Amino acid sequence: MKLGFIGCGNMAAAMIKGIINNKIASKDEIIGADKSAESLQRIVRDTGIVQAVDNREAAAKSEVLFLSVKPQFYEDVIEEIKDVVNDKQIIITVAPGKTLEWIGKQFGKPLKIVRTMPNTPALVGEGITAACGNANVSKADMDKAVTVLQSFGKCEVISEHLMDVVTSVSGSSPAYVFMFIEAMADAAVADGMPRQQAYRFAAQAVLGSAKMVLETGKHPGELKDMVCSPGGTTIEAVRVLEEKGMRSAVFEAMKACTRKSKGM
Repeated sequence: MKLGFIGCGNMAAAMIKGIINNKIASKDEIIGADKSAESLQRIVRDTGIVQAVDNREAAAKSEVLFLSVKPQFYEDVIEEIKDVVNDKQIIITVAPGKTLEWIGKQFGKPLKIVRTMPNTPALVGEGITAACGNANVSKADMDKAVTVLQSFGKCEVISEHLMDVVTSVSGSSPAYVFMFIEAMADAAVADGMPRQQAYRFAAQAVLGSAKMVLETGKHPGELKDMVCSPGGTTIEAVRVLEEKGMRSAVFEAMKACTRKSKGM
């Protein structure tokens, strides 16, 4: 399978490493292009993929083409490559706010387009990606796209109307989780724990708790209740979090993120 990447930043690097490690494609079957010579040279050096002369070469030589540039650059990139792509290729977009309809209009011809929203835990093989395709994408096409997307984490096919929600609940949410880990570590440091040890304890607690939700199938509230002994330390901490508005803060932050995604 020949894969192309236009845009070779951190997210693309995570995808490429997952694809190679899981033998979805070899390094010789992946071609990359980036306006930043430094970013392109770094990913070529780190992964051994083929360096494209320009975006047009990457587009023309791909069976599956990833557009992994920032949303504000999509219009210019599509204008540059639209006459070299064809209806046999699968074009995978990675941009909040850019709908299948909008992407299709920019190309101006019928193409197979899959819209996705991955997240940065793809860097450690634990990402989750949402995907949806336009009317030209067959089940076989989507299966192929999902196979590639699962090489750096999990992937779920969703309805496009949920894509902006995905941005807030998974695309942007690692930042919220990092803030939570940092805050827990700061509190532990304030109580005397060395900084790096505090990060390890906090991060492992988050990792283990998330794994419990995924593997037990229990409601998060039930798992929380299992930790909260009557009159104990945990319920006291939960009481303070409720008093300080933790749930409301997360709720409002995610609503703001979804609104921002819809407006991009």
